[in-house]
Amino acid sequence: MTNDIVALIEYYEKEKGIDRDKVVAALEYAFISAYRKMVPGADAIEILRADVNTKKGETRIYASLKVVPDEDYADKFNEVPFSTASKKNPEVQVEEQVEFNVTPKDFGRIAVQTAKQTMMQRLRQAEKEMIYEEFKDRAGDIVSGTVRRFDRSDVLIDLGKFEGVMPSRERVQTEEYNIGDRIRAYVVAVENEGRGPEIILSRSHPNFVRRLFEAEVNEISDRTVEIRGIAREAGYRTKVAVWSTDDKVDPVGACVGLRGARVKNIVRELNNEKVDIIRWSDNPEEFVREALKPAVLRSISVDTEARVLHVTVDEEDLSKAIGRRGQNARLSSRLMGWDVQVRKDESKLEQFEKKIAGAAHSMGEMLGLDDDLADKLFRAGGMSSEIVAEMPADYIAANLEVSEERALDILARAKAHSASA
Repeated sequence: MTNDIVALIEYYEKEKGIDRDKVVAALEYAFISAYRKMVPGADAIEILRADVNTKKGETRIYASLKVVPDEDYADKFNEVPFSTASKKNPEVQVEEQVEFNVTPKDFGRIAVQTAKQTMMQRLRQAEKEMIYEEFKDRAGDIVSGTVRRFDRSDVLIDLGKFEGVMPSRERVQTEEYNIGDRIRAYVVAVENEGRGPEIILSRSHPNFVRRLFEAEVNEISDRTVEIRGIAREAGYRTKVAVWSTDDKVDPVGACVGLRGARVKNIVRELNNEKVDIIRWSDNPEEFVREALKPAVLRSISVDTEARVLHVTVDEEDLSKAIGRRGQNARLSSRLMGWDVQVRKDESKLEQFEKKIAGAAHSMGEMLGLDDDLADKLFRAGGMSSEIVAEMPADYIAANLEVSEERALDILARAKAHSASA
């Protein structure tokens, strides 16, 4: 055995954490494979064993042959005549298996090179199996690593002994990653497919935020506060619904922390993504009021069967309720599991329009105009007979879309009414 093979054993045992017995077993398998390639007819030998002495640097190959009567001896690769076997062991019996040292004299550097290649393949497989065994139960955890390289838009992350991959679908589109960056990520799954185990990581998964809250907020880790729901558009905004099993504990306050310290740490990890912490309620009306804050809701209509909430807000609150690119309403819908429909409250406008219509009608009766012309005159600024009396005839004609003669008649009526008032 050469020094480079010994060094390889040390490397995989110490650096990769693979058990020494597994490394030696891989080496034994590799030497058997090398022997079969080097020795003509060796493929026909059914039972071969390699004995690797890691201290002396020696390797021997043994073939296990079946003892048969001399007259039945036919298979030179798997059988040995009784007369030959009895010389090796006088007590041997027919049908027994006897091992013979079949190591070639020239089983040296060529065999070592062939064995090294096969050994590397076996050790890589052992390493993959170890990855799967160590990480198969870690799905759902947060791990830390360093950005090692990129494969197209996928990010390969060094986790120490292992490597994880953050596919493009699991990246946060607003984040930029550079080689050497230290980042934390959520273990979505450990897949053990044809290419071997693969650790799938994510920074965009909603449960990444869940795990950050569990690590930061003691009340969540001790189950005093529960996270009842999370809706996230990674890189932009996240809504978290929380609830407390203890009436004395404010779930929102616990998550925010003193002077916002707890949520600030989470927001910092999320690269300043906006995080809304909402008090959960099983009453959809109460829940939607919390979810759409800071907008003030004017009315709420609940369609329980279709799971639709129709809410109205004043015009000045409409943009707050809907949010940038519709995020606030969309995330609220996802968080609640209801379809939240937001529209402007028209009741104030309707009341205003009724007042205008009433005043215009009174003006029309006074000046002999139907409701349509009276409405046009009122909206043109003619809110009293005195104001109309000061209007130019051509202005009245243009706004009411009437002839100048009709405009002069309206003007004369307004002046007469104004004079008698």
